[in-house]
Amino acid sequence: MISPWLSSISIALASNLDNAGVGAAYGMRKIKIPFLASTVIAFMGFLLTLVGGLFGKAIALWMPPLVCNIIGMIILVAIGLWVMLQPFLQQKKEAAREKPQGLIKDILKNPEAADFNKSQTVDFKESIILGIALSINNLAGGFDAGITHINIWETSIFSGVFSYLCIGICSLLGRKIAGERLGKGASWVAGIILIAIGLHQVI
Repeated sequence: MISPWLSSISIALASNLDNAGVGAAYGMRKIKIPFLASTVIAFMGFLLTLVGGLFGKAIALWMPPLVCNIIGMIILVAIGLWVMLQPFLQQKKEAAREKPQGLIKDILKNPEAADFNKSQTVDFKESIILGIALSINNLAGGFDAGITHINIWETSIFSGVFSYLCIGICSLLGRKIAGERLGKGASWVAGIILIAIGLHQVI
């Protein structure tokens, strides 16, 4: 049985690993992410995890534990598969040359699009948009923590910390080869962790 704090760390880490690829992409293109911007992005990760957790916790009050665990498993496995398939879906969409489909979707497919003014620096407003786009996984991870009675405050805090570390550290390591490897590798690792946690909740 995985201890509650380890479950919190695992969910938080898996929810933010794809940020490593984004951070590397920014570093590769020499787009700076200042301390304030990194802090805002990390706070958005914390906030969306907490919101998802509170929602999941509220639903858990009306459902038996087994049903909650099954719902949590389905969500984590689905998110895990979605994260793992992102590199392939992105390549397919790029080959098809799709037109822009909205701000958040554009940023998820091309994170550099968040640098609206082409200043090569992510400012406060841009960091809020980027933070929201990068925290979609956190919302689902927080919901799973809430509905399966994992400490949502621990999970939210860990999410914020890992978000900050993944963006900050990987932007410093963002060379072209490293960026591509981190992006694909992080997606697979994050997906596997999420699926493993989800399956463990009912096995």
